[in-house]
Amino acid sequence: MIGVLASVSGVTALLYGGWFCFRDPSLLRSAIKTGAIGALAVLASLHGAPVLLVCALALSAVGDLALSRSGERAFLVGLCSFALAHVAYIALFAGLGSGLPPLLPAIGLILYAIASEIWLAPHTGDMKWPVRVYVVLITLMGLAALTLPGGLNVALIGAGAFIASDTLLAVQLFCLDPASPLHRIISPALWVLYYGAQGLILWAVLG
Repeated sequence: MIGVLASVSGVTALLYGGWFCFRDPSLLRSAIKTGAIGALAVLASLHGAPVLLVCALALSAVGDLALSRSGERAFLVGLCSFALAHVAYIALFAGLGSGLPPLLPAIGLILYAIASEIWLAPHTGDMKWPVRVYVVLITLMGLAALTLPGGLNVALIGAGAFIASDTLLAVQLFCLDPASPLHRIISPALWVLYYGAQGLILWAVLG
């Protein structure tokens, strides 16, 4: 069963990144996108992963479903789902880590978050405060990941990839014209970073 779920996740991830990320919203597109991480959530549960990891993956799948649809309401549902997923990741990493994060990487991450706020704020309109809260949460997730021991470096790489994917998503949603040809580059790159992030974290925690 675990092998089947891993295959389902991998195939749907390839389908979404190679084709469906360029398509207009549809039920099939939503199912493909949601299935990639949803299968990882079920796999994690069957494999006896920590509850917080299962919750983070399940909430991410809900967020994927919401963001695969159109409209501001769907966007807000997706944003809230991913915010809660990051809360679960913060708690997971804090429980697996120890002490404070290394000073220089922590300062770098905080400066990156401040810079993101500066360039995003003029573009987010009514979404300014929800996006601002989300930036704080993903920064806390990154700081918690920095406390992980050396044996979980793969999870730290995954956290970094998650931050990079969210940066690309912010550029795509708030800064690019819908007709921009850059979407053809950003959409698959964003998906590779995002799916890779979730997979790396799952792999690291399951050992």
